[in-house]
Amino acid sequence: MKARVKSSASLSLDHSVKPEQSSALFALLEEHEHEQVSLVYEPSSGYRGIIAIHDTTLGPALGGTRFWNYSNDREALIDCLRLARGMTYKAAVAGLNLGGGKSVIIGDNKIRNREPMFRAHGRHVKALGGRYITAEDVGTSVSDMEFIKAETDHVTGLIGKSGDPSPVTAFGVYRGIKACARHRYGDDALKGKTVAIQGCGHVGYYLADLLYKEGAQLIVTDIDAAKLKGVVNDFRATPVGADEIYSAGANIFAPCALGGILNDQTIPQLKVEIVAGAANNQLAEDRHGDMLEARGITYAPDYVINAGGLVNVNAELEGWTMERARNKAGEIYDTILMVFDIAAEESMPSYKAADRLAERRIAAIAKVRQNFV
Repeated sequence: MKARVKSSASLSLDHSVKPEQSSALFALLEEHEHEQVSLVYEPSSGYRGIIAIHDTTLGPALGGTRFWNYSNDREALIDCLRLARGMTYKAAVAGLNLGGGKSVIIGDNKIRNREPMFRAHGRHVKALGGRYITAEDVGTSVSDMEFIKAETDHVTGLIGKSGDPSPVTAFGVYRGIKACARHRYGDDALKGKTVAIQGCGHVGYYLADLLYKEGAQLIVTDIDAAKLKGVVNDFRATPVGADEIYSAGANIFAPCALGGILNDQTIPQLKVEIVAGAANNQLAEDRHGDMLEARGITYAPDYVINAGGLVNVNAELEGWTMERARNKAGEIYDTILMVFDIAAEESMPSYKAADRLAERRIAAIAKVRQNFV
């Protein structure tokens, strides 16, 4: 599937893009064969948004809106492209009839007057004609989704419906951690195990609650002092500095913040047997999955273990009950074990085995669709 770009209002990342830089940008799209990327600048609100659609073989592309103050526009584009591809694979391994997409808004996510920004984003989503459906993500909330809803129906995670996906995401991660424990130790019980959680936001908090109730010991960190204090107080967790979490003496490391945290600097510091957490794009590069494998660390591929959030918003689209959504997220346990089985059978790291599982489903459905065209 060849990459193609659609311009909605402004296609250039800035007014100084040179021809050789433009070629580099198209190369980014071609790397993973994204179907479509749309960039919009709306001057009255200051909105600068990117929407990436990676693949719609299984259905419309679904992925949240991330609001982040990126260092530059190229960094924002790369993040959006990586996240969109991850959503394709996440939906495929979760058995959902959805494709993968993502959107980013570039700027300060602490702004108080949010309506103009998110109304502009809603119009951007609407312009794609249903090929992309959005939801909340880092830096956005269910209230922001209501502003988007004023401009388009292609949004989920609304107040009074599926709402905050964090509890279901955390439950899926919890089930994934138990699957990793079963694979590693032969028993999925977490009582007495020590889990180091990086990130005490919504998902990290709910995950800490589930682990604490099972009797796990918690080591936690967060750049937000208030969030860190909440988890420490509520679950008797031990706080550590942001950089100390990597070398913490624990059985399991659960990254639940931003991506790229498994890299050349952090992997050598790890003292754990399992890495399993909610963050997207945990591997800074694919080769870091090989580094984990070489160190004998069991790795739960991020888009497999954190698929509960996608399951939650899919429940809203399909009219599922929250109980059905939670049960579906619980199936992550079996999917993680299936990934480990493929890895063992084909002698490959788990991150490659997860890709193999996703690609098999996408290819199978693509053939069915071709046969009935």
